[in-house]
Amino acid sequence: METLPPLQKCTVDKFSAIVTRTHTFIHSIAILFMLYYRLIINLKEIPISFLPYWFLIFVSELLLSFLRTLDSAHIFSPVTRSVYPENLPPDDELPAIDVFVCTADPIKEPALGVMNTVLSAMVIDYPPEKVTVYLSDDGGSVKTLCAVREAWRFGEVWIPFCREFGVKRICPETFFQAADDEINGGEDYLLERDNIQKEYEEFKERLKKAQENGGTKDTGVQFGPNRDTVIEIIGQRGCGAKNNGKAKLSSLVYVSREKNTSHPHHFKAGALNVLLRVSGIISNSPYILMLDCDMHSNDPSSARQAMCFHLDPKISPSLAFVQFPQRFRNISKNDIYDSAMRNCFVVRWPGMDGLIGPMLSGTCFYMKRKALYGTAIHKDMDLSELKKYFGSSNEFLNTVITCINDKQNDTGIKEFADNKIQEARFLASCTYEEESQWGEEIGFLYHSVVEDYFTGFIMHCKGWKSVLYNPSRPAFLGSSTTNLNDTLVQGTRWNSGLAEVLFSRFCPLIYGLKSRLPLLERMCYAYLASQPLFCFPAWFLASIPQLCLLNGIPIYPKV
Repeated sequence: METLPPLQKCTVDKFSAIVTRTHTFIHSIAILFMLYYRLIINLKEIPISFLPYWFLIFVSELLLSFLRTLDSAHIFSPVTRSVYPENLPPDDELPAIDVFVCTADPIKEPALGVMNTVLSAMVIDYPPEKVTVYLSDDGGSVKTLCAVREAWRFGEVWIPFCREFGVKRICPETFFQAADDEINGGEDYLLERDNIQKEYEEFKERLKKAQENGGTKDTGVQFGPNRDTVIEIIGQRGCGAKNNGKAKLSSLVYVSREKNTSHPHHFKAGALNVLLRVSGIISNSPYILMLDCDMHSNDPSSARQAMCFHLDPKISPSLAFVQFPQRFRNISKNDIYDSAMRNCFVVRWPGMDGLIGPMLSGTCFYMKRKALYGTAIHKDMDLSELKKYFGSSNEFLNTVITCINDKQNDTGIKEFADNKIQEARFLASCTYEEESQWGEEIGFLYHSVVEDYFTGFIMHCKGWKSVLYNPSRPAFLGSSTTNLNDTLVQGTRWNSGLAEVLFSRFCPLIYGLKSRLPLLERMCYAYLASQPLFCFPAWFLASIPQLCLLNGIPIYPKV
C-alpha cells in the first residue's frame, strides 16, 4: 500500500517539558514550606486582634497557590508543529472556505480598517471559486454598506495585482505603508505599483466622502435601532470588470441581521450564528475562517497551512479548529499592559496543544462547520428532529444534511440570488432561533459574553480537538489596546464573562469531570476562568502587610 506524504508533523519539546516540570516541582515544595510556616509558626506569633488579617493573608496565599497549580498544566507537555502544504491535493480537490468578518460599530471600527481586512481575506492563496467572504455589519450602518461596495471596486484591481506579483503583505494599508514591500520587481512591477497606489488613494477618498456624508442615498435600504435584515451580494465569483480576465475574484456578501429592541441579539455570538445560517444556504463551505474586523491576513498561505491539519486523515475526524496566534502591529516596545498576550500564545497555548488542543481565541482560526453543529446530530435524523435543533427552514436543513454527510455544496451564487434571498433574510431574522437550540447546543454558544472561550470549552468536552499553528511569518496581524482605559474596558468584559462560566454549572473543574475531559485540560480551562479571582489576593496583599509592618507584627520569616 502506497504511503501518502505527510501533511503535518507534531514535535514534543522535551527539553522545555523537563525544565518546566522541574521548576513546577521545586515551586510546589516552596509553596508547601510557605503553608507550613503560615500555619505552624506564624500563627503563634500573631496577636489575637490581628487574626482576621492573618486569615485574609493565608487565604490569599492559598488561593494564589491553587491558581499556580492550575497554571502548571499549561506547560506540562509543550509541542511545536510544522506543515507541508506542497503535499496537499490539487486545487480542484481542496474543500471550500467561508470567511467571516465581523464589525459592530462604524465609529470605533472605521470603515477603512474593516475594508482592509475584507480585501486581505479575498487575496488568500486559495482557489477563488472556493472562497466566499461574508461581512457581518452588526452596527447596521449605511456607511459600511457603501464602503464594502467601494472595496469590491478597488478589489478588482488590487487582487489581480497581488496574485500577478506574488504579494505577501496582502493588506493594502500595510503594503503601501511598509518601507520594504518584499518584492524585487522590475519596471513593470514599479509602474503597476504606482497605478495601484493611486487607485488606493482614490478608494480612501471615496470612503472618506461616504463617511462624511453619512453614506450615499442610493443604497436602497434603511437602517436604525429596529431594522430589517439586509443581505447583498456585492460581488460574485468570476472576473472583475477592471482586471481584464487576469484573475478571478472570490465572492463577497454583506449581511446585516434584523434587530429589534424587544428581542435579545446575543452580541457577537448571535451575529456569528446568523452568518453560519446565511452562509449555509449560499455556499455551505465545510470550513470557516473567522476574523475580527481589525485582524487582517498577513500571509496568503494561511488557508493551505490550516488545510494541512484539516485534511490529515490521522487527526481530521476529531479536529474542530486550527488556531493561529494573534499578532499585533501597534504594540509598543515596552507593552506595559501585555497587549500582545504573549503569556497566552507563546507559553500557554503551545502547552495546551500537547494535551487535546488550545482554547478558541475569538479570531484567526479555521473552524470545521460540522463541529459547530454539535455532536448530537447524526446522519439518520429526519427533518422533524433536525427542526428541534436548527429551526424551521427546510432550505437550511438540507444544507445541514449535506454538511453532516460530508458532501460538497456546489450551488452557485446566481441560483441563490434568484431563488433564495427571502429564505436568507428569514434565517437572519431575530425570531428565527426561537424554539431551537441555537446558542444552546448549536453554533456559537450564548451562556457567556466570552463566546469563544465557552464554545471552545464545550467542543473539547464533547470530544473535539484543536491544534495551534505558529508560523514564522505571522498569518494575521491586528490592532490591540494600547491605553489604560481600553485595556480596563476589555478586561472587564473578559473577566465578567469568565466569572459567568466559573460560577455556573459549566465550571471547568466540575463540568469537565462529567464530560471526561482530561484533568490537565480541565485545569487549563479552570485557570483562565479563575482570572477574576486574582483581584482578591491583590487587594489583601497590597494593604494588609503594610498595616502589619506599621504595627510591628511579623507575617514573614526573618532572613
